[in-house]
Amino acid sequence: MNWIPVGNEKKARYEAQHGELDERSLVRKGNTAYAAGLALLMAGDPEAAVWFRRAAARWRESWSGGASWGRPIGALKASLLADDEAAVEELAHWTLELGTATADSPIGRYAATLALLALRRWPEARHVAETLRGRDDFPADVVDALAAVAAHDDTGYVGAVESVADSFLTREAHLEDVAVADTALVLQELARRRGIAHTLAPSAVLP
Repeated sequence: MNWIPVGNEKKARYEAQHGELDERSLVRKGNTAYAAGLALLMAGDPEAAVWFRRAAARWRESWSGGASWGRPIGALKASLLADDEAAVEELAHWTLELGTATADSPIGRYAATLALLALRRWPEARHVAETLRGRDDFPADVVDALAAVAAHDDTGYVGAVESVADSFLTREAHLEDVAVADTALVLQELARRRGIAHTLAPSAVLP
């Protein structure tokens, strides 16, 4: 697939401004910037980091309270993919300050686990990840991968992250219709921080 036109289309959509930037439009801009970053990443374009940083900024800016956990998750993932360490640290602390570690929602606790792993707080991350096991409303392979990173379980991690990557091949919907296994890529970055080295198997949904 030629990802350059996809990236250009998402960049153009991001730049198009209609009316004032309210909460919804900020979220949409975050989505579009993230999609542009993923497309550019697939094309091997270093400009991807610029668009990931924009996505993180828009999602962070859109936060207005409540339990919109997808926004801190998205901002963290985008900053990890941008290799923006300062933003990762700030966003991880902010995500935890929101009370995600004890949220009723599994998505909230997922946000907390990502934040704790990003901050290298391994025992706490493992504890929160374990609370996500055995649920019908959260993917087991993602839990396995998170817990394996926290526990420095190389073998467990490899099987889990490959399963996560493969799941993107059969998904019916992707953010902004950009079929990229971003969760697997984020897990790879967290694993690298833990000292786990693994090269993902070649796939149409990976760079």
